[in-house]
Amino acid sequence: MTSMPTPPRRDVDPRTPLNRLALLLDPGSSVMLHEPDEIAATTVRGQIDGLKVIAFCTDATRRGGALGLAECVRIAEAIDLAASDGCPVIGLWHSGGAKIGDGIESMHGIGQIFAAMISASGVVPQISVVLGPAAGGAAYGPALTDLVIMAPAGRIFVTGPEVVSSVTGEKIDMAGLGGAEAHGRRSGVAHVTAESEADAYDTARRLAGLLGRPGTFRASAAGPPRDLRALLPESSRRAYDVRPLVREIVDDGDFLELQPKWAANVVIGLGRLGGGTVGVIANNPLRKGGCLDSLSAEKSARFVRMCDCAGIPLIVLVDVPGYLPGVGQEWSGVVRRGAKLLYAFAEARVPRVTLVTRKSYGGAFIAMNSRALGATAIFTWPDAEVGVMGAESAVRVLHWKKIAALPEDEREAMRARLIERHRQANRDLGHGIVLGLIDEVIDPSLSRRRMLEVFAARQESGLAGRGSHGNIPL
Repeated sequence: MTSMPTPPRRDVDPRTPLNRLALLLDPGSSVMLHEPDEIAATTVRGQIDGLKVIAFCTDATRRGGALGLAECVRIAEAIDLAASDGCPVIGLWHSGGAKIGDGIESMHGIGQIFAAMISASGVVPQISVVLGPAAGGAAYGPALTDLVIMAPAGRIFVTGPEVVSSVTGEKIDMAGLGGAEAHGRRSGVAHVTAESEADAYDTARRLAGLLGRPGTFRASAAGPPRDLRALLPESSRRAYDVRPLVREIVDDGDFLELQPKWAANVVIGLGRLGGGTVGVIANNPLRKGGCLDSLSAEKSARFVRMCDCAGIPLIVLVDVPGYLPGVGQEWSGVVRRGAKLLYAFAEARVPRVTLVTRKSYGGAFIAMNSRALGATAIFTWPDAEVGVMGAESAVRVLHWKKIAALPEDEREAMRARLIERHRQANRDLGHGIVLGLIDEVIDPSLSRRRMLEVFAARQESGLAGRGSHGNIPL
């Protein structure tokens, strides 16, 4: 093994692997896993805030980082080493894909990288940082990892603009085809779109710490009661952004949201609660009223599986009127994709706490970590409504004949009375508690404390659990 220079040198191309790896890792911590040579990939063992990691970087200064068999074998061996050592692996990508001149040999090599990533999936955290073009085979490398961070110059595509134009006639540049905006908002490939290359390294460091050093839940760290209900509008019909509520629950308001612009009706991300890492899934009424739909179900399902195989407990904040109706939803596979979320929660073994803040209706009640799917604890706030459907919809289905039979000038008053009666029935949570489907109606100000107590108790009893599966890109 060979020590690498730190800090990064200013007299050489900043895209060299040694420079880029020096920006990612703790100064003086990195040791190369091979002798310096002409192979266009560098692998190192290093540290991030003292946490041991394995990292690799393709060499953009050599044929645009193109990968031949030697480069691929080196990267695959580094991933295997990380899995063996039980530490996170971080890849810095800037590569045009397989070396064209090497033909089938280079394609076989890229396949070896894929195989190593799949073997390590669910064993150790895998993080990709895309710093430049990652094309062809190099596009699928990041896609197989747990988390993808894109720097502003990052580009991910299977075929470039020239090929797209020649085959389909579509005119588009590299940024429009596979840039951070395209994958952060349209495709969902990017979990984080960084503001700069330095920000991309900082984000990778944060994620490595959250996943690789999950910490301990300390019930004593709950702090004083916080009036979380004040973060929601007084009217239950008004939309709001759920993210301030999430930040008030996690330690120091430090929440790293993932895929914020894609399927934004659900918020997912990582933070800490009383010192321990948690994953958060929250319906966001600011977008589509908080309804689940095909994309948000798929987004949530993959996140549940990632947290489960990483041993990260989950907080599920529920304010959901149901699944979004429409022909487009049915044709886009809401049944198939919605089933992924059911499967992910039912399969999960990590502790999972559900908190219903305003409402939880219909199939979405089941999908958002219900008792039937194995939730560890289910809390509700006092005014929360739980039922097969909302009061307005229920009255429309159940009482339309009764209302239609009335004189026209009496219909609205009757409809209003029936809606209020049904709403009160949805707020009567006692039956759910008797059946064991709801554990407790809690004061909103005690939400953080009660969730932390559940996680701390599970950890102390040795029942925290962890899924024994990989993290397939759903």
